[in-house]
Amino acid sequence: MSGHSKFANIKHKKEKNDAAKGKIFTVIGREIAVAVKEGGADPANNSKLRDVIAKAKANNMPNDTIERGIKKAAGDASSVNYESITYEGYGPNGTAIIVDALTDNKNRTASNVRNAFTKGGGNVGTTGCVSFMFDKKGQIIIDKEECEMDADDLMMMALDAGAEDFAEEDDSFEITTAPEDFSLVREALEKEGIPMASAEVTMIPQTYVTLSDEQDIKMMNRILDLLDADDDVQEVYHNWAE
Repeated sequence: MSGHSKFANIKHKKEKNDAAKGKIFTVIGREIAVAVKEGGADPANNSKLRDVIAKAKANNMPNDTIERGIKKAAGDASSVNYESITYEGYGPNGTAIIVDALTDNKNRTASNVRNAFTKGGGNVGTTGCVSFMFDKKGQIIIDKEECEMDADDLMMMALDAGAEDFAEEDDSFEITTAPEDFSLVREALEKEGIPMASAEVTMIPQTYVTLSDEQDIKMMNRILDLLDADDDVQEVYHNWAE
């Protein structure tokens, strides 16, 4: 499952301004709240919370911010209940887009998501209209510059831990797992002190769409920027070969 490096996108996102960082922290804060409500505040007994903490650390979220988020979610029974919703739709030239949201107001979120698609010349479709074009997988990205382990050793360790696939890109290693094996593989790498640029369960496109028309590219970026600016939006997956 090689051929499309996600590492360049991760670096690009991390180099964005502080506003983008604030958005990432909001997203992760909500994920912490949901994980604590579902499985308790002790990471040792809550694999989902362990995964969110790892994601927080990969995004340079300070430890005290993580701990504050856990304490707040654990101590406040009346805190906001976030509901998970997924939207699917089409961008320019038939590009497929999936939007994962955590919201306390479904009407607001639906309106904002629809608005983002419309302004970019796309449209929201029905549930399942594009998700069949993606595979749900655990994906771990490792920066080659940060990793001291030999590529073959890293591959064997990942596969032994339960990974499905290991790909070497120009500047990174990409490890793919089944969603249910993701936590085990991530924790095996963490135990060995392997630094991860990104570690999450994601939706990987089976094929990619190339946009060559300048207007299509502009409109696609418009959709993605508007979705990115919405605090309710957790993740956006698409099959545009950027």
